[in-house]
Amino acid sequence: MHDIFLLGLNHKTAPVAVRECLAFTAPESVQAMAWLRKHAAIGEVVLFSTCNRVEILYTARDNAAALAAVKGFLSEYKQVSTHQFESSLYFYSGEEAVRHIFRVAASLDSMMVGEPQILGQIKAAYRTATQEKSTGVILNRLLHRTFWLAKRIRSETGIGDHAVSISYAAIELGRKIFGSLEKKKVLLIGAGEMAELAVEHLIRNRAGDILVANRTFSHAVELAGRYRGQAIRFEEIAKALATVDIIISSTGAPGFVILPDHVKGVMRGRKNRPLFFIDIAVPRDIDPKINRITNSYVYDIDDLKGVVDENIEDRGQEAIKAERLVDEAVIQFHKWYKGLEVVPTIVALRQQMEKIVEAEINRTLHGLGYETETDREAFSRMKTALINKILHYPTLFLKQKDTHGDTAAYLNTVRRMFQLDENNDCGGKH
Repeated sequence: MHDIFLLGLNHKTAPVAVRECLAFTAPESVQAMAWLRKHAAIGEVVLFSTCNRVEILYTARDNAAALAAVKGFLSEYKQVSTHQFESSLYFYSGEEAVRHIFRVAASLDSMMVGEPQILGQIKAAYRTATQEKSTGVILNRLLHRTFWLAKRIRSETGIGDHAVSISYAAIELGRKIFGSLEKKKVLLIGAGEMAELAVEHLIRNRAGDILVANRTFSHAVELAGRYRGQAIRFEEIAKALATVDIIISSTGAPGFVILPDHVKGVMRGRKNRPLFFIDIAVPRDIDPKINRITNSYVYDIDDLKGVVDENIEDRGQEAIKAERLVDEAVIQFHKWYKGLEVVPTIVALRQQMEKIVEAEINRTLHGLGYETETDREAFSRMKTALINKILHYPTLFLKQKDTHGDTAAYLNTVRRMFQLDENNDCGGKH
């Protein structure tokens, strides 16, 4: 049977300069899962790519071949030699892979512990994977279990109280730089979820005019309209740099959106007023060379670490409770996964049948109003004979599937048909 593996890198193991080299856009993720799914060594696969992590969750029988295929794919597809990112990778198998994805979805592995965005990002990646039919019984079950656990942790611990986000950290960084954001003029580049969260924090901090630029202008108009801001076209960004104080950028662009020449062109007119860039995009939107220009200051997502450390300290106790729930979930998932092996399923199926037949025999004997030892022995022999005959062909079928092809789907179907798993709490979708 296939085992579960996870290969990836994140904000703890790789700087943004490395992460952005391996980041996948949504269309690229579709192509990546299609390619990986077709590889003979890989069974099921899901790819997660966010501003802080790139991870590939997959199943395989021969992990050495699958691991080589995944690394080779990353190198070839992203045109980056393996030695440039190999030291930043982590690799988990079996229970550790399960534990890792549980922790990621619960935001225990996030830069901002407790931030809610990561769960939505994992759900979106899984939705894409199911549309591309790159998942099956094992990863379907694992991901549904993951979503269930993340919801439980959020409701049973305080980890999500006063929810924070990368956007929150960016605004906090701006507040520390300026002392106050009151009346500061802000340019948001990008109109996605990050930008919307940033706007909400800016309004709470009484920021001044808010300009919104987005490659798709209608999205900029929509976001700006909701918050009484002003939408500008992407081509107007360079001109806007002359008047704003803070630029927060979070686009999905593959390369730099703002270059040193854009900034040099406006600095004289700004008369030495400082210009702060907070770049929370991966790949980065702001060329870091802009930092060399006088009175220009560029902060990227890794620079938010100071704000993040305060957040981690505040949420330490709640994180401990959440880790306990993760441990429980890992044990429960392992129990289900082991059940997908043929022998435990056959044993469980036999026990379930014996339980059902035994109950019916007892009911029948009780209805007769009397029973002798001879009657009970006769019913017992009948029970054994019935179960042996009923389970003969199903048992042969499962044993054959154990040696010919993927057994997971067959075993999962049998376990669901006969309700062999006590904790079938994954919403019925497998």
